[in-house]
Amino acid sequence: MTTTLKCSFAILALLCAASRAYAGPCAPSIARVQAKVDAAIEKRAGADGWKRESLDATRNYQPTPHSLAATEGYRGQDLEVALDSLDRARAADNVGNVAVCRQELAAAKAILRPQRH
Repeated sequence: MTTTLKCSFAILALLCAASRAYAGPCAPSIARVQAKVDAAIEKRAGADGWKRESLDATRNYQPTPHSLAATEGYRGQDLEVALDSLDRARAADNVGNVAVCRQELAAAKAILRPQRH
């Protein structure tokens, strides 16, 4: 094996090992709440039937959770707030601030709870 090939394998091994270590302590919780928000967006998006295709869709832009929630207008505002909370939770997790991460996750979960009348 050449030295270049050995170095390439060593760098690849280090990158693979570092990727798991890079994830913060809140990452699994963030993923679970993100899946719940995504499911809520899908449920609302399918509730009204078909809508006219947006300009972004005709330009082949890929939809994001934020853009899908925004298309719901007033009905999607709470989901946009939940997505913003998840963004803040990720930012807090990246700097190791577990308390803020958990607080933002709790805020996102509270939005997803069914409203009781």
